[in-house]
Amino acid sequence: MFSVPGTPPVTMTDAAATEIARLMAEGDTEGLRIGIKKGGCAGMEYTMEYVAEADPHDEVVEMNGARVLIAPMAQMFLFGTEIDYEVSLLESGFKFNNPNVSEACGCGESIKFADM
Repeated sequence: MFSVPGTPPVTMTDAAATEIARLMAEGDTEGLRIGIKKGGCAGMEYTMEYVAEADPHDEVVEMNGARVLIAPMAQMFLFGTEIDYEVSLLESGFKFNNPNVSEACGCGESIKFADM
């Protein structure tokens, strides 16, 4: 999947933007960087970390006071992804609705991407 010029590579639901903005205010950070690393039973895992400043190669997406920075090596894997934040009786957390994922493990923490 390729990005259309002028279209952000990722989108956020209102719930995700609210939670990211809250975390930014609480942690006094410039935003949350999303990345991908090798690991987990399906081969890859998402990473999230607070950042004090953007890397010049980060893709920056802003919405309603929330700022997400996409690490350079993760950008091609995240095009078209919707970031959501869900709360349930047992857990709460960010969910990535990523059309590039071909498989996910049972625990929901590890993913595999379709050949690009």
